[in-house]
Amino acid sequence: MQYAVIIGTALALLTGMGGYFLYRHLHRRPSQLDGMEGHEFEYFCADLLARRGFYEVEVTKGSGDYGVDILAEKDGVTYAIQCKAYTTPVGVKAIQEVYAGRDYYDRMVGAVLTNQYFTKPAVEAAKKLKILLWDRGYLDEMIEDGD
Repeated sequence: MQYAVIIGTALALLTGMGGYFLYRHLHRRPSQLDGMEGHEFEYFCADLLARRGFYEVEVTKGSGDYGVDILAEKDGVTYAIQCKAYTTPVGVKAIQEVYAGRDYYDRMVGAVLTNQYFTKPAVEAAKKLKILLWDRGYLDEMIEDGD
């Protein structure tokens, strides 16, 4: 019980994205996603996107992919998606990579899909560069909605 009070107090003191991140991080369920290696995660995400109504879903070749792991389309909108299976929060580098890859592949939208969450600088960069951030919570929702 004392642990819950300390966590509650810490959450009350934190504001904005930091508090939200801490809350989401502390309440995360363990998942099979955490044990996947990079390519396995990419194919899992591609399959999930296809089940969620994306079409022409294609996993890129890997090396030399210009920061894009999946190309897809939905409702007439084309996507360049970077997948990150990490054990720590995703930083700015992933945002920069998919930003460049979106233009390279001539796609309308860039997104980063991860089994984790994003650092505050990554969130700020994504807002500025207009990159979608699909974090662990969003991924969990997509999985649950697909079941």
